[in-house]
Amino acid sequence: MSAAEPEGAPAALTGLRVVDMASLYAGPLIATILGDFGADVVKVEHPRGDDARRWGKARDGVPLWWKVISRNKDLIALDLHKPDDREIARDLCRWADVVIENFRPGRLDSWGMSYDELAADNPGLVMVKVTGFGQTGPYADRPGFGTLAEAFSGFAAITGAADGPPTLPPFGLADGVAALTGAYAALTALRWRDSRPDGRGQVVDLSLYEPLFGILGPQVIEYDQLGILQKRRGNRSPRTAPRNAYRTADDRWVTLSAGTQQIANRIFTAIGRPELADDERFSQPAARSANSELVDGIVADWIAEQRLADVLEAFERAQAPIAPVYETDQIVRDPQYLARETVVSVPDADLGRIRMQNVIPKLSRTPGRIRRTGPAEVDADRDAVLARLNTEQE
Repeated sequence: MSAAEPEGAPAALTGLRVVDMASLYAGPLIATILGDFGADVVKVEHPRGDDARRWGKARDGVPLWWKVISRNKDLIALDLHKPDDREIARDLCRWADVVIENFRPGRLDSWGMSYDELAADNPGLVMVKVTGFGQTGPYADRPGFGTLAEAFSGFAAITGAADGPPTLPPFGLADGVAALTGAYAALTALRWRDSRPDGRGQVVDLSLYEPLFGILGPQVIEYDQLGILQKRRGNRSPRTAPRNAYRTADDRWVTLSAGTQQIANRIFTAIGRPELADDERFSQPAARSANSELVDGIVADWIAEQRLADVLEAFERAQAPIAPVYETDQIVRDPQYLARETVVSVPDADLGRIRMQNVIPKLSRTPGRIRRTGPAEVDADRDAVLARLNTEQE
């Protein structure tokens, strides 16, 4: 472990018990986030193995993404169609503070594991239910995945080139945003539980589409008040200019955004055109947006004539924000990533040492830590999990 994450440091969520009964990405990632900060997480998967094991690449038969998403978890395989396995699952729910599931609405109820039934034995239980469209409404029973949520939320409609099709992200964006939302929702529910005399838990109803919809900006109020529908604009913004990705003379890319007039003025200084700050076409945010093609072209033309290193140096001198467009091979060598240990090398029982994203965010007194990578073996921790339950029941 790195010096920034000492083995003996206290963990913020030590003592919190989490059962991850979800599959693939959003639900399991909630449990990963909680486990990163010290929660005791038991991962329940079908005996055939979670579908996340079959997503992405493998090395020597070892699924790589699984190593990340199942870190800091103990694994047990249960087939909830079988009465004996359901009884073990119920025992885990009696043990847990938080249970995370992403079955179709009503599936757990059909197995005698509704929230009300589980809460009868464990009144403080917080259950996070993750589905594509939520537990209520006319679409509740529809199957839902992140791709559908990215379309249904309105994200895809505003993403992509103006003359191109709606564009989906090349990674699980909706799942990731939902997982972050689910983690804070679980902790919010626990805070409420622990502040009340009755100590009762509750259900968190988390759809995949709503968290992503919620962060898309002022689109609803602009439509409501002005009748405006945001259209696709590539890398440009309907609210500020210049804002784009720009190619340098040495065939690299950088991005920038003039979020305020002060930033725009610094950009003009960086490209050697400080007089543009006094040009009425560019001296106010609304004017810059109205003349976005022109101002964007001025910036693009200057960057196209410079090498990447010279662009970054000029912008740093002017204190104008800019960033290179990185791929992973550049990320793992970058001094900022290295200094903050955003990527960390950890020991792994199957592959030796492996690199992955570190725990975020950084807490000064109770930092998160990767205590263990995801075991490749299905049911790897059955004996330990059952022994834990037996100890609790004694």
